[in-house]
Formats: sequence, structure tokens, C-alpha cells
Amino acid sequence: MAKHVHLIGVCGTAMASLAGMLRARGHRVTGSDAAAYPPMSDQLQAMGIPIMEPYSAANLDPRPDLVVVGNAISRGNVELECVLDQRIPMTSMAALIHDEFLPGRESLVVCGTHGKTTTTSMLAWIYETAGKHNAILKPSFLIGGVAENFRTSFHVHDGTRPFILEGDEYDTAFFDKGPKFLHYFPDAAILTHVEFDHADIYVDLAAVKTAFKRMVNLIPQRGRLVAFDGSENVTECCAKAFCKVERYGLDKNSYWSVIGLTQQGSSTSWTLLREGVEFARLTLPMAGEHNALNATAAAALAAGQGVPAAAIVEALATFKSVKRRLEVRAEVAGVTVIDDFAHHPTAIRETLRALRAAYMGHKLWAVLEPRSNTLRRNVFEHELVESLALADEVVLAQVFKSEAIPKQERLEPEHVVTALQAKGVPAVLCADADAIVNEISPRLKSGDVVAILSNGGFGGIYEKLPAALRKLL
Repeated sequence: MAKHVHLIGVCGTAMASLAGMLRARGHRVTGSDAAAYPPMSDQLQAMGIPIMEPYSAANLDPRPDLVVVGNAISRGNVELECVLDQRIPMTSMAALIHDEFLPGRESLVVCGTHGKTTTTSMLAWIYETAGKHNAILKPSFLIGGVAENFRTSFHVHDGTRPFILEGDEYDTAFFDKGPKFLHYFPDAAILTHVEFDHADIYVDLAAVKTAFKRMVNLIPQRGRLVAFDGSENVTECCAKAFCKVERYGLDKNSYWSVIGLTQQGSSTSWTLLREGVEFARLTLPMAGEHNALNATAAAALAAGQGVPAAAIVEALATFKSVKRRLEVRAEVAGVTVIDDFAHHPTAIRETLRALRAAYMGHKLWAVLEPRSNTLRRNVFEHELVESLALADEVVLAQVFKSEAIPKQERLEPEHVVTALQAKGVPAVLCADADAIVNEISPRLKSGDVVAILSNGGFGGIYEKLPAALRKLL
């Protein structure tokens, strides 16, 4: 029966995807948010789902049948207060996905501190490619980003086909502080990395590991876990699994072993061994060892679920990445502007390493907005300096909404700039996106590569910098 479902915080990547999934099911969908920006605002607009701005009790008139409360929404939000006052039925995104979309399907879940969006997109594309020859393999999926091969972040098929989910370790809602992935009950799963992250909700690494251990404990004995073998934290998290565990990585003794890894420009090739026997020779049109490992994880899970090797080879060779993952946003006067979703020093390190491989001999700029709840804190200040030092020149913005972080916990960008300069890396601190554009646009030269690192809108810098470069032509 069709319902009117309203989503509070609809522009989050997963929430916008859920909105589309509900719309595809025939429900009337409305949503609200404080601010909308691409790519999810574009996706919602294309689906004809209105975004109501700002939050207001009037957005709940007429009264919806069900309200989905995004995990960024907390008490005091005017719409949430109205929902509670009027006792409008409410739920979380993850719980609704479990109830509405997963019954009777094979649930394949990709988890990990890093790489899960790209790996989920790769796994979905592998199944989609295999589905050209066997329709039962065509997947439903939910990804925390827009997969370029699909030009969307979700797809829903009827029937019992597999459902591929990005399993987020962030909390579920203000009334459910457990990780989202605990709602997905995987039949098989991938675990990429386990590091301390989300410092706003996890007190330490032990708490993060506990969350992943609980996810592993949900996999049935008949299931499978494909887990990275280059991390002691991952090893600890899967040590008590009841299901079969297949490790993957660069070790020649891994169940799934990457050998002969070579990079040429923006392309990476390697041979994948399965228990020491060649399984496939793979080529991926993406730079970076981390992306080869992501692809290996996706290939391993798909192969173990019965997807033919030929489909895996074809899919990875035609994979087009994910928006905001090493995405070239503009090329102006020989300057390449790249957008990358940066939330953690390790992710920044791997992004800059990949760009070094793809653009050898080019000057590499790193432009960072400390915006994620981890980067806004000083817990990884040293690691952040080490990661940014891989660039030739660094520009930092002030901490996003710094007033929301206690001073004793807050990252001090001045300290990062000083530490980089002490390493011989030119670095400067600017107030905001406009100041950064004014600072660097006259200094950029043909051949330079600018990596803009943020997990948000960054004051429109992705549009402002190319516009400023065009004015200088």
C-alpha cells in the first residue's frame, strides 16, 4: 500500500538514495534539509522529489504516514519536535531498508573505515555486468555515493535478486546509537579496513572494533567474510567469525593474493591468485594501490557467490569510479581540478599517493577543508601532517564549524601548517573557499594538479576555482 513518507535530512547520500528507492516502490516521497548541494541534490531533483528548505513544522503538512529521521538529526530540530509531539510514526533509514527491501533477498554488505563506497560500487557493477548473461544476478544496491556506471546511488529490482549495501559504521538515529550495518544482517560481507574514525561517536579504537566485531557476528555459518589481510585490527575483528573467512591483500600467502601490481597513468593492472592459483588478470582504469585492493575485495566476494571470472574481468575493466572519488571536476588552462571525499588522514594519504602515480612529474596541490567529525579534531594531527606532506604545496581552510568542537579537542590548522613548513612543504592557511581561490588561482600553472579534499560543499570551491582560472585566460 502506497504511503506518504517524509525524510528529515534527505540530502544525505544514503537518505537521498532511500528517497529514490521508496519513490520507485510507488510511495509519495517528500524531504527536507538545512542545505542542499550536489551530487545528491541533483539526483533528488532528477527524480522529482522536492527538497524543502529550511526545516519547518510546515513541511509536515499534510501529515505524512511515516517519517524517516536521518542520523544527523538531533533533538531540537523543529520537524523532529513536531513528529514527537504529534506522535507521527517514525523510523530510521537503516531499519526501513531492512523492513521494506531486504526480506527474501541475499544481503551482501561492504564494511570498513575506508574504501566501502568505491568497493560497493565495484561489486554492484560486477553483478550488473554478470546480469547481462544471467538476469537473476542483476542486483539491487544502495551506495553512499553516485556510481558513475549507473549514474545513481541506488537501484531496486523486484524478486529475490541480491541486494548490495554499503554498510556504514556511523550511528543510525538519535534514538538508535548502534551502527547502521547492524540492521542489514549480511549473508556475505567485505571488511576493508578498521581504524579509529568518527571521533564524535566512538570514544576510542576499541569501541570501533567492537562495532565491527558485532557486524561479523551477524554473518551466518553458511555465509562468507572477505577481509583485508594487511591490518591487525581487521584480523582481530574477524577472529571469532562463525562463517568462512577469506583474506585478501598483497601477501602471496593470502587466500586472494594480488601479485604483479603495475600502474601506468590512471590505469592499474595485476594478477589475482586464489589459494595460490591464478584466478584472473585484472585491469582497472583507476590509479592507486588502494583501488586495486578495493577491486580485489569486490572480485573475491562476487566469485565466492558464483559470479563468473569473465564477468568480473569485464566489469573492472569498464568501471568508471564514483562521484567525489578522484573525480576530475575541471581542466582549465592545463590545470586539473580534482574532487575527492576526504574524511580521514589515511584516505588523504591514499588519494595523494594515487594522484602521484597518475600524474607523475606534475606539481600536486592539496587543498583541505577539515570538515569531517574526525578531521575537525586534533586526534590525528600528526598523521594528517604526514599525509599532506605527500603534496608539493598545501592550502588549509579553517575548521568547519569549529565552535561545535571543544577547544581542547579541536584541530588547530596553524599547527598543521607550521609542521608542514618544518618539513619543507610550502603550506598556508586561508579563512575560507573565497580566500583560497584568491590565493592560489594566480599562482597555478599549466600541468598543475589541484586535489580539493572535503566531505562537504567547501563553500562552492569546486565551481569557484575553475571560474577564477577561466577569468585569467
